[in-house]
Parts: sequence; C-alpha cells; structure tokens
Amino acid sequence: MIRIVIADDHPVVRAGIRALLEGEDDLQVIGEAATPDEAVALAESTAPELVLMDLQFADGQSGADATRRIRALDAPPYVLVLTNYDTDGDILGAVEAGASGYLLKDAPPGDLIAAIRSAAAGESALAPAIAGRLMERLRSPSVSLSAREIEVLQLVADGASNAEIARRLYVTDATVKSHLVHVFSKLGVASRTAAVSTARSLGVLR
Repeated sequence: MIRIVIADDHPVVRAGIRALLEGEDDLQVIGEAATPDEAVALAESTAPELVLMDLQFADGQSGADATRRIRALDAPPYVLVLTNYDTDGDILGAVEAGASGYLLKDAPPGDLIAAIRSAAAGESALAPAIAGRLMERLRSPSVSLSAREIEVLQLVADGASNAEIARRLYVTDATVKSHLVHVFSKLGVASRTAAVSTARSLGVLR
C-alpha cells in the first residue's frame, strides 16, 4: 500500500485528487496539508511513502522549500511535485530540492497515478515535456542561474526588497546583494527590473 499526503492550498484540488486516488486499491490518502509547514509536519508524524506537493502556496510560501525540509527528515518520504508551473526556475528548484518527480496539473489521471507509483518506488517520474526541458537546459544552458539565484530573482519579481529577501531566505543582506550581482552579470543587465524582464523572456521566471 502506498500511503500518500496531499499538500495543496486549494481544498477543491485536494478533494479532486483524493477522489481520484481512492479508486486505486494500492493507494491510500492518509493526510492533507494546506501549507508547506503542515506538509512537513504530516510527513514527519505519519511517515507516508509519498507526498504530493504543490509548488506555490498562499502568502508566497514555497513547495520547493517544503520538499527540501521533507527530504532532510530521518526517514524521508519521496516527493512528487504536482503544479501549474513549468518554468525552468520552478523545475530546477524542485529537482534540486529533492523531488523525485514533476507533473503538471493538466496531466491525464492515468499519468498521475503511474507517476505516483514510480516515485514511491524511488524512480524518477518526470512528465515528458518536463524531462525534455531539463535535458535541453543541460545540453545548452543559455543562462545557468543557480536555484538560489532564481529564488532570489523570483522574490525580486514579486516586489520584495533586499531586506525582505534576506529575511525570507534566512541569509544576510550582503548575501542577497552578492546573488544579485551574479544574476546581473549572467543576464548581462544592470538593474533589477531588467533582470526580471530578461529572466521572464528566457522562461527562467514565471
């Protein structure tokens, strides 16, 4: 039996996924989380085989951060990302955080069920389009921003100041400035606005 926690901040989405999975004899939903913190707590207390993780929660909270925390537990479950977002930054951030798979919410139900079984068995479960994007990025990294640099730039795009970014990521202001200097250099720009605009045009940011 594959025991599953669903982490998504939309009750209707959680209910829909639960209804789909309950039709399978080998899948059991043992908990639902509406926030990343709840997902981590449930993963620790109920010891599921798999956590189905959305990437974007209310208040800008990140599923990638929750994935990293879950994978750092003593007996970590596998994490399968199920999201609407397919930018390079989202994909790279989730994979680097330790996600075993990455699926979009418009995937056919059969693909989701197959991906759950694969991820719970420790196999990679990437949607074909996502796998293609990752391979393309590895073959021709036109802009090789790190996952943390993309995370900083996404917060800039959301309107956060350096001080707010530092607080959110638990780093110093100087570290944020250092990341931005690297981002500006790699993108060939001289301002925050230009960096965000260029990153969006390249498909790095959503």
